[in-house]
This record gives sequence, C-alpha cells and structure tokens, in this order.
Amino acid sequence: MGLYDRYLAARIRLSGEDVPERIALVTTERDLLEQGAYDTLSSFLRWAFELGIEEVMIYVSVLDEAVVPTLRTALSELDSPRPIAIREPGADAVADAPVQVSIGLGGRREFATAVRQIAEDAAEGRLDPEDVDERDIERRLVFPSPPDLVIKTGAERLSDFLIWQSVYSELYFTDVNWRDFRRRDFLRAVRDFQERKRRFGR
Repeated sequence: MGLYDRYLAARIRLSGEDVPERIALVTTERDLLEQGAYDTLSSFLRWAFELGIEEVMIYVSVLDEAVVPTLRTALSELDSPRPIAIREPGADAVADAPVQVSIGLGGRREFATAVRQIAEDAAEGRLDPEDVDERDIERRLVFPSPPDLVIKTGAERLSDFLIWQSVYSELYFTDVNWRDFRRRDFLRAVRDFQERKRRFGR
C-alpha cells in the first residue's frame, strides 16, 4: 500500500465517523470484459471487509442478455473473502452471504416484479391489500436492504439500479473507469461518505 493510500486509511480511522455498513457497486458487463476486471473486483471486496463494511451489493448492468449465464458463472466463482450469493427476483434473503450480486435486472423491472407478487398474494388471499406497506415491497426486492453508499465508476448514472433502495443512499460517482479503479479510489469514496451529513429525506 502506497503512502497516499496509508494517509487516506488513517484519515478514515481517525475521523471518528462511521464507515458505511452496506455499500453497493454499480458496474457493467463491458467493465468486466476488461483485463484484470475480476481481480479488481476481488480486491474491492477485500478492501471493503478489511475496513469493517458488513455487506457489499454488486449490480452488473447488462445490454446483451446472452452474456448473463457467463457472468453468473464468473461472479459465483469470484475469489472473495466472504460468501457470494447471486440474487434473483423473489428469492429469499441469504443471511450468510455478505456479498450479493444482481446481473442485468433493472430497478424498474425489479419493482414491477415485487408489485406483481403482492398482487398475486392478495388475489389468492394470502395478503390483505389494506395491510400492504413498505416492508411488503422491500422483502420482495432483489436487494431488500438499502445501501448506505453507492459507488458508480465511469459515469454519473445509476443504470436503472436500486430505484427504491437508494432513495436515502449517498451516491458517489467517479470518472475513473473500472479497469483503473484502485484502493485509493475506494478509500476516497468512503472518506467522502464520512464527510457528508446524511438527511434521510429530511
């Protein structure tokens, strides 16, 4: 670790501010085609857990649906310090998988799937429409827990990701492309998070 990286890590530790409990990374299928992309992703996970972050969510934005099986295999075999779960719509939360991955499922489609499941449960008498609240929606989402920090590399857009869950998240955009993303870029994102005053819609 270089001198500047050590300086950033020390500022994070000495700031007295909490690190995010949950972070989300938004990346693309093109990012993962770059040489060394999966090594960078493995390093990203290691940096996160070394810093005390409890859960990492990874969303891979996909334009070509044909690549999804290949991405799913590669990501499930990723060298990770913690267990990985590939999340699908309607799947139960995986308590023992601190790394959760969604491939190519946009936020609008995810939300529509949750609403459809609620409608089906109401039609079959398993759920009273009058009792539906935010929790009924959240537990049917691919990522039921909102991230504290969302990191997006390369462009300032979320690529139709976490429409519901990111409403109170802190968003960090960097023009550094994934192939060039380093530990110092990760530490900058965390330090930026610490310096913000979260308002949670207030």
